[in-house]
Amino acid sequence: MLACEKLERAEKRGRAKSSSLCSRRFPDRDSSTVPSDHSYDPFGSAFVIASISKVDPAHGLIHFPDLFLPFFMSSPVLQVSHLVKKFGELTPVDGISFEIRKGEILGLLGANGAGKTTAINMVLGIVTPTSGEIRVFGKDLARERIAILRRMNFCSTYTQLPGNLLVWQNLSVFGRIYQVPNLNSRIDEVLEMLEILHLKDRVSGHLSAGESTRLNLCKALLNKPELLLLDEPTASLDPDIADKVRKVTRRIREEEGASILYTSHNMRDVEEVCDRVVFMHQGKILFVGTAREILSHFKEESLESLFIRVARSGEIEARAAV
Repeated sequence: MLACEKLERAEKRGRAKSSSLCSRRFPDRDSSTVPSDHSYDPFGSAFVIASISKVDPAHGLIHFPDLFLPFFMSSPVLQVSHLVKKFGELTPVDGISFEIRKGEILGLLGANGAGKTTAINMVLGIVTPTSGEIRVFGKDLARERIAILRRMNFCSTYTQLPGNLLVWQNLSVFGRIYQVPNLNSRIDEVLEMLEILHLKDRVSGHLSAGESTRLNLCKALLNKPELLLLDEPTASLDPDIADKVRKVTRRIREEEGASILYTSHNMRDVEEVCDRVVFMHQGKILFVGTAREILSHFKEESLESLFIRVARSGEIEARAAV
């Protein structure tokens, strides 16, 4: 209760004294192993505290400076509650709930048919849920979809931009749709970020698969989205470019505070990029936690071996968290 009490008092005061501390429980871990220059983040978010004021191994408490109280008190950027989607007798999404907080990268992991794409399409407002609720930026998606989508963006390896337009023309079209200020400068900025500025005047249809994927990602970054949905962003990239995309993903989270929903079949992506993972199977959520917590729960040595077990057998469902 210590953390909650401190937060309530800080909220009532309207300000936080720099000398006070906020405590947050460090569950099921050996607190003595926490490095002195990093924080344990209870939400698995992007924010890293430069130093920890105090670590209390006896009680599993880590004390944070009040500078980070606004983060702990922040509302979820995306909140999915009891979401269900039925297509006739099929139920690709069956009662899932999860949330993403500001600056968090949440992985959506599961074999083909797990319900990931359907879930993303419902978050985008493309598919209407059978039941349940989706709230984005505290707003009901069903009622305020247009206002919400202006602050979001989406990138998928499996969608292509018009192939008859030049690279800069494609980005210009989408930039105008999103009313991006200083559009020409922003186009150059995102192209340089993804290292394809030299392709600016190339016909989009003549790009390689990897170049097209990076162009799609440039489109998704144009409006500096507060919530970014990435569907297999490294699927067609060679290891070098895939590594650069992972770094760009972390960079936009750190520099722009973006919250990201990240789906991938690449276990390295999930382990390196995602703060937490939602593990889905047959429309349901098996477990939500960090990669390490998931491996510990299912007693597996790697996410890849766990992924294969889930894809090939239903036995693991019995060990999923209720």
